[in-house]
Amino acid sequence: MTLNIKSSFKINVTVITNEFIDEYMAAANGEYIKEYLYLMRHEGEEITVSMIADALNHTEADVSRALSYWKNAGVLKEDVPIKQTVSPAASETACSGIIAEVQAKPAPSGRRMVYSPEKISGLAGDEDFSQLLYIAQKYMNKVFTQRECEVFAYLYDGLHMPAELLEYVVEYCVQGGHSSIRYIETVAISWHEKGFRTVEDAKSFALTFTKDSFAVMKAFGLNDRKPGDLEKDFIDRWFRAYGFARELVVEACNRTLAATHAPSFQYADKILEGWKKAGVRSMEEIRKLDEQYADRMRSGEHKTGKSGDNKQAQGTKGRRGQNQFQNFPQREIDYDALVLKQLTERQ
Repeated sequence: MTLNIKSSFKINVTVITNEFIDEYMAAANGEYIKEYLYLMRHEGEEITVSMIADALNHTEADVSRALSYWKNAGVLKEDVPIKQTVSPAASETACSGIIAEVQAKPAPSGRRMVYSPEKISGLAGDEDFSQLLYIAQKYMNKVFTQRECEVFAYLYDGLHMPAELLEYVVEYCVQGGHSSIRYIETVAISWHEKGFRTVEDAKSFALTFTKDSFAVMKAFGLNDRKPGDLEKDFIDRWFRAYGFARELVVEACNRTLAATHAPSFQYADKILEGWKKAGVRSMEEIRKLDEQYADRMRSGEHKTGKSGDNKQAQGTKGRRGQNQFQNFPQREIDYDALVLKQLTERQ
């Protein structure tokens, strides 16, 4: 019987050169090849590192290493400089403008080490690394893929993070409900950038951050839950980047509740940002700012005259209309907003 069948798929192909297959593919890590193929599929489109990572279930560090590998090998080039786009959570590297160009030239020396299966097998002779992989697989309850082995090889051999610290990274993440290799690598690199070299360094940081977080959540009346990721970013900024003592952060939270009648990390951040710009480091300095503000307010009232204030208040009252909830003096001025404006103008 003769079949006359046509494919239901529209012919839409991605072309890969024979030179890439013949000269470059065999020596490359399999995960790098996936990323190369993805780039070729979306050649000419505006894509980001995070888009590639999400599509292939890789980490952004994986993607960056693959891009660096192929560019150093001469397989990829950029027709425009790689630009940075900033998001609230983090920055992403835009990959628009990356085009394929196979060139018969050797890769320059000094590029980041590629962890091929052979390289990882060589590391397996390192007792600490072998034990690290064994313990990590037990914690994560799985047998590692090549990519997962490569991540740990990079953290251990590339960043020179101690095996004991990496074991604690895995324990810390898994106990927190995060067992993905992408999350674990992100935490490990973060600790590396903070300069952690021992488990004690990490535990001390975690304990201090937990106490700081608890103080903030308690001040906001949010005792029934842990802070979310965005809230953690705010808390980390207040204590690490701004360097405020717990007493000042709690004071900002209290003032936020007094002004907004609801917990607002954004509002508290504005207060603390203003205090940082003004160089405030203690409650005594905050009290002095409050006194200076009160003096200016009294001076303004003296110059304006009471009758003018009454007319303004009456006009405001008329515009708002009468109801049972407005039969008491209204606070016409947002104290915290004015303090922030004052602090900003002083810079």
